[in-house]
Amino acid sequence: MLAFIGGLGWQETLVILLIVLLLFGAKRLPELARSLGHGIREFRKSVKEISEEPKDSDSGPSDKPS
Repeated sequence: MLAFIGGLGWQETLVILLIVLLLFGAKRLPELARSLGHGIREFRKSVKEISEEPKDSDSGPSDKPS
């Protein structure tokens, strides 16, 4: 998923999570995770909509000189 996380061990990951917990607090973490999940969902939805748009070459303006 995220290539730069592949080099981290469990100790480094634990330290990062503890720092995040100290910075944001236990009450705020679920809210942050929820908003992050919502943002990722919206991004995937937008990418899916863009990739499903029909690519019709005859409907747009023509680049051919007449």
